[in-house]
Amino acid sequence: MRQDTANYQKLFLDDTPLMDVRAAVEFQRGAFPCSENHPLLDDRQRELVGTEYKNQGQQAAIALGWKLATQGVVEDRLFAWKTFIDKFPQGYLYCFRGGLRSRTTQKILCDEGIDYPLIEGGYKAMRNYLLNELENHSRQLSLVVIAGHTGCGKTELIQSTPRALDLEAIAQHRGSSFGRTGQEQPSQIDFENRVSIDLLKLAQAPGQVFVEDESRLIGRCALPPVLQAAMKVAPRVLVEESLENRARRIVRDYVNRALPRFGSADISAAADLGEDLRNNLSKIRKRLGGLRYQQLDTQLAEANRELEHSGNSEAYIPLVMALLREYYDGSYTYLMKKRKSEVLFCGNHCEVQDWLRDRETAGI
Repeated sequence: MRQDTANYQKLFLDDTPLMDVRAAVEFQRGAFPCSENHPLLDDRQRELVGTEYKNQGQQAAIALGWKLATQGVVEDRLFAWKTFIDKFPQGYLYCFRGGLRSRTTQKILCDEGIDYPLIEGGYKAMRNYLLNELENHSRQLSLVVIAGHTGCGKTELIQSTPRALDLEAIAQHRGSSFGRTGQEQPSQIDFENRVSIDLLKLAQAPGQVFVEDESRLIGRCALPPVLQAAMKVAPRVLVEESLENRARRIVRDYVNRALPRFGSADISAAADLGEDLRNNLSKIRKRLGGLRYQQLDTQLAEANRELEHSGNSEAYIPLVMALLREYYDGSYTYLMKKRKSEVLFCGNHCEVQDWLRDRETAGI
């Protein structure tokens, strides 16, 4: 029989499958990457038992819990739990504090002849562990920030570097007003948990850790303050690309490569993408000013029509160049002037890629 565990580091380093028996509403607020929600109590039952606990005490709450556990409810729970355990025999279960709900789940399983260990301290202890590790690793790891104007290919460089923290991949967002990826962003808690776990894994070997320069928000996900502070003072690698090259890369990523995830039976992919681009442009209307926004919106509408009629995306390039020159570059240059950290290397995308590869080969 496997024993219960409080070895949180091993759980996260091994990507151990975790059965979360908290209610669905708790799971949605925050959980862990390798967890699945198979609750002991549904949201309504949890509310009733919690109210009973508050008003009448623990024993009354336990009695109500067993009263709510009708034969049909228990059979449904057991089916879900057994399915998970059959799939992940080396996993663990947990509730919020590793207490009553975990022990009750264990007992029901034990009555069926199934021994399955729990995580001591439950979700709360694991979450606190990850928050502490996030703070420690943000301060202790040798971070290097890959910086450069929008469209210079920072994300590609991060993705090609083994020792990198890919914040945009974790946030499921590319960080700008046009940065949606078509995937739902994680909750803030889930984002923080995943960042902490990735840093924990990177900390198991020596060497620099590369991270893309980001503002405080990546979509709706906020950088943890301790990590943001560390990135502000970390040494930088600057990527310098021409305005046209940056615009072409953006059109490739945000139009050509994005097109397959758009469209439906009622609207073509090009028309659907065009609507999305215009909605995103409207988000920065105030910053552009009314007249300039109208001019760029008209230009975007023309590029959208060209894409729909001919499949050609070239018409977006002058528009993107204008947005970079008039909006994005100014904001980024202003932020860069406030940074005083050391610049380790400066070059175009290919030169930076070669520099990173040389560092990797040298084991730095």
